[in-house]
Amino acid sequence: MNSLGQKLYLRIWLAIVAAVAVLTLVVGWLWQMALDRDRAERDARVAREIVLRNGAGEIVGEAPAQAIRVPGQGLEFQVQMKDGQTLYIQLPRPNRPPGAPPVGARRGMFGLQDPFGFVWMLGLVALAVALGAYPIVRRLTKRLEVLQRGVERWGQGDLSTRLPVSGRDEIAFLGERFNAAAERVQSLMLSHKTLLANASHELRSPLARIRIGLELLGNDPARAGQRAEVARNIDELDQLIDEILMASRLDLRDANEASALGPTEEVDLVGLAAEECARTGADLDVAEGISPVLVQGHPKLLRRLLRNLLENARRYGQRPGATGPAEPAHLVIERGAGATGVTGIRVCVEDRGPGVPPELRERIFEPFYRLPGASESVGGVGLGLSLVRSIAIRHHGTVRCEDRSGGGARFVVELPM
Repeated sequence: MNSLGQKLYLRIWLAIVAAVAVLTLVVGWLWQMALDRDRAERDARVAREIVLRNGAGEIVGEAPAQAIRVPGQGLEFQVQMKDGQTLYIQLPRPNRPPGAPPVGARRGMFGLQDPFGFVWMLGLVALAVALGAYPIVRRLTKRLEVLQRGVERWGQGDLSTRLPVSGRDEIAFLGERFNAAAERVQSLMLSHKTLLANASHELRSPLARIRIGLELLGNDPARAGQRAEVARNIDELDQLIDEILMASRLDLRDANEASALGPTEEVDLVGLAAEECARTGADLDVAEGISPVLVQGHPKLLRRLLRNLLENARRYGQRPGATGPAEPAHLVIERGAGATGVTGIRVCVEDRGPGVPPELRERIFEPFYRLPGASESVGGVGLGLSLVRSIAIRHHGTVRCEDRSGGGARFVVELPM
């Protein structure tokens, strides 16, 4: 889940609100300056020069254009008379009825004459902009979220994912381009799978004819070595074809592939392991109290997973510098917590071979990758461990390689029950 700070619509919305808030603050400050200037001019008009005349119209006194503002009483003027006397004239504040607005209330609207009026007006405008901008921004970014979810599903292997296209803006154009690219990629993948299937099918026929022809050559002891070498190559080609077909089916994880593999069912993993260990001569060790071990999945795929791990341990299980037969592989089935913390089943296949260097423990699961120095004479086509990982992922599990105590390699497969 993305945090709130990573949501596009929230960032756009907050940017709009912040911009309007700053604009409101600047306009309010300018408005306050204009009100202060207007009030100063009004006071200047009130405090203009005062002239006193007698009944004959003669000037008997005058006051300069200055006044003293007496708190709570109004304005007071000091008038100097001709005879030297000084008079004080007061202009009291007008009496207002209770509840009447103060003088200049029309110009001091929103309480801008009070410093707290800035905060009040800022909050009001920001709230109005936030409520008005949120639906617009949310509607825009909802389409981007639909695009994001579609791309994530497509990247996880669902190549049939297509995005809904509405409107004529940039987002609609992006959705159309994505759908066109996804359609092209899916067509190429289907063509690739069809080509592999057809090529593998066509290869099986000449291989079968070569095998029959080899049998018809007879059992000439002089050619026994040649016949054995040809038979080994035929078996290796047959295995390569079989594993390429299996890998092509696991590459595409859609409804058609699921139907091709058949429905999932409860599989007794202990039974499969016992059969494969008997075939390869490996030792089987099952933890007490967990048999039978039922796993939901495809029996054919789970059997192939166990067989590939045991075949790999048989081929590369010879101790470095040792002679004679290799030590049998060891298969262990026990309970364990997987990467998600959910209790499941752990299948471990151990050997006493040279092991795998730490820096290559991920690369060995790549298709057609062999360890440096590995000899082709031991067999294998480089797809076995790649298929193991694909099968484990299809069953919501994981696989990894680690060191075995005392020397050798240990492959650990964790599957949910």
